[in-house]
Amino acid sequence: MGLNTLTFRQCIPVSIGEAWDFFSAPSNLARITPPEMMFRIVNGAAGQPIYEGMLITYTLYPFMMLPVQWETEITKVERPFFFEDRQKSGPYESWHHHHLFREIPGGVEMTDRIDYVMPVGVFGDLVNALIVSRRLDEVFAYRKRKIGDILGVMNSQ
Repeated sequence: MGLNTLTFRQCIPVSIGEAWDFFSAPSNLARITPPEMMFRIVNGAAGQPIYEGMLITYTLYPFMMLPVQWETEITKVERPFFFEDRQKSGPYESWHHHHLFREIPGGVEMTDRIDYVMPVGVFGDLVNALIVSRRLDEVFAYRKRKIGDILGVMNSQ
C-alpha cells in the first residue's frame, strides 16, 4: 500500500481572516464540492466553526451513485494559518488533509496537501491509479473554480 500525496494551491484576493472564516466553516464544504457528489454533513457540525477534536460525518456519492459514509476529525487548529483533519472512518486506509493559509501581497495563498493510502493493497493502488487520483484532481479543480466564483481570483493566477 503506497502513500499518495496531492498538493493544490490557490491564491485568493481576501484577507487571511476572511479566508479562515470561509474555510473553517464546515457548511462551506458543500458549496465547493461538485453537486453530483450530493455532499451532506449528517451530524450537525455544519453550523459551527471547527475546533480540535471536532468530528464531522458526511454522506457523499463520489462514483456511480454509490453512497459513502465518511467521518473526519479536526486534529490541529492554528487560527488563521492552518488546520488538519484525519479520516476516522471512510473509504481510505488513511487520509490526512492539511489546510494551510499564508498571507501574500494582495491576498492569501491557500494550500491543500492530502496524504492518503488506499485500502486493499495492490488492488487499491490500481484503483487509485485508474480512478481515485483522477477524481480527486477533478474535485479540486471544481473547488478552485467555485472558490474563485465565491471569493475572487487574483490576477497573477
